[in-house]
Amino acid sequence: MNRVKEALILAVGMMVLGWFVKAGIDNFANKDRKVTVKGLAEREVPADKVTWSISTKETGNDLPTLYDRINVQSEKIKQFLVQNGLDASEITVNAPSVTDLEAREWGDNQKPFRYIVTTAITVATGKVEQVNKAIFRQGELLKQGVAIENSYPNYEYASFQQMKPEMMQEAIKNAQKTAEQFAEASESKLGKIQTAGQGQFEIENRDENTPHIKKLRVVTTVTYSLRD
Repeated sequence: MNRVKEALILAVGMMVLGWFVKAGIDNFANKDRKVTVKGLAEREVPADKVTWSISTKETGNDLPTLYDRINVQSEKIKQFLVQNGLDASEITVNAPSVTDLEAREWGDNQKPFRYIVTTAITVATGKVEQVNKAIFRQGELLKQGVAIENSYPNYEYASFQQMKPEMMQEAIKNAQKTAEQFAEASESKLGKIQTAGQGQFEIENRDENTPHIKKLRVVTTVTYSLRD
């Protein structure tokens, strides 16, 4: 009778041991089952900051006269900007720079003038709409005798940091949808996230004709475990 009990206990022990071994093997196999997917989030947003540099120049042979003329030009540009809704505190008039053509060691010195005096007026503001309107109207400065040499607006999206958490969350959700589709196709169930990359954010112009509209983009890479 004792031998029967011992055999029965041994048989039960072997069954339990076999179950644990099988569970361990299955668990080990499931550890290596995973899927890596990418999630994308995009936004189109209007720029909320612009830096606009306007440069003008005067040429001649008498420096004091040229300085007076360039100051008049700068003041006209400043007044034009204020009239178009920009604050004087947002406008910076840079000091004039002088190029003496006769001081050059190369080139033809037979010029109709000796000096070139240039200056730049820079606007840094969040009033993007007002700047866009002023850019459209800058031809009015020509009527006032102001010759604009260069006019370069640079648009930015300064509120980018506030958008990052929301866009990251959306990118991860999109990654999860892709992973769920993969799991369903492979007759598996989606497990927990094993690894997740923060993703690289990109900000670029929507197109070359609308630099004041920015395109935000982030791609994140997420690895999920798979189980039966």
